[in-house]
Formats: sequence, structure tokens, C-alpha cells
Amino acid sequence: MSGHNRNRDFLIVSKDILPEAILKTAQAKELLAKGDVNTINEAVEKVQLSRSAYYKYKDGVFPFYKASKEKIITFSLILENRAGTLSNVLNKIAQFQANVLTINQGIPLQGIANVNISIENTDMIDTPENLIAALGEIKGVRKIDIIGQN
Repeated sequence: MSGHNRNRDFLIVSKDILPEAILKTAQAKELLAKGDVNTINEAVEKVQLSRSAYYKYKDGVFPFYKASKEKIITFSLILENRAGTLSNVLNKIAQFQANVLTINQGIPLQGIANVNISIENTDMIDTPENLIAALGEIKGVRKIDIIGQN
């Protein structure tokens, strides 16, 4: 199986019928991808796989990720240009365990700054509506709107 062949066919196969060497190759690749180990040697040692088996299968084994449930929400905020306002907004988002993806802030004009923040709410511990309400209570937040969701 050539690693350079771009016209390969793929199958979805249950893990429980795969040979152990292929399963261990997938486990080793996952350890490397997550940074749990630093070298291929460490990875194959940890999963008890030979280096030759790893190299034989590494270009043909890929993890299958279930359909992503993540949702991205983009907020538009109007903030007063005072020290700590944006930091307080970001801290509140962190308290809700939402993941900030992007922050775009315009240059403050006449004491006001426009900020767009995109978050991923997959692991958020509350509703977007409650996050908006909490952000609206922060001193220096003049206005907040949802401008996009997917």
C-alpha cells in the first residue's frame, strides 16, 4: 500500500475485527497526536507494538471522528474603551466553559470599541441566552447581539 497513492479506497470497519497490529498502530498515532508521547519509539513501546508494524500500517490507519456536534456562535459587542472590559468579557465566557475561537476588535473611537467574538459552545455549561445576559451585566458592555450561528 503506497503512501503516495491519492486514489485509495476506504472502508469503515469495526475495531473488534481488526488485527491487533492495526489497532495498536491507531493507538500509537493517537498518543503522538495528543502529545502524550514525544517520539514514535515511545508510542510503540507504550502500546507494545513493533516499529516495523507501525511503519507498515501508519499511512493506512486513521481515526474516525463521529459527526461533530459543535456549534459556533458569533457575538457583536459594543464596549466602552476602559481597561479590563474585554478581559472581563473573556473571563465570563471562560466561566461558561465556552471556547473562544476568534476575537476581532476595532480601534476605539469616541470611547467605544466594536468587538466580534466567535465561540464554540460544545462544552458550555449554560445556554447562550444566559451567557448573553451575563455579558450584558459587565460594566462597560453597552450592547451585545448574536450576529451568527452554525
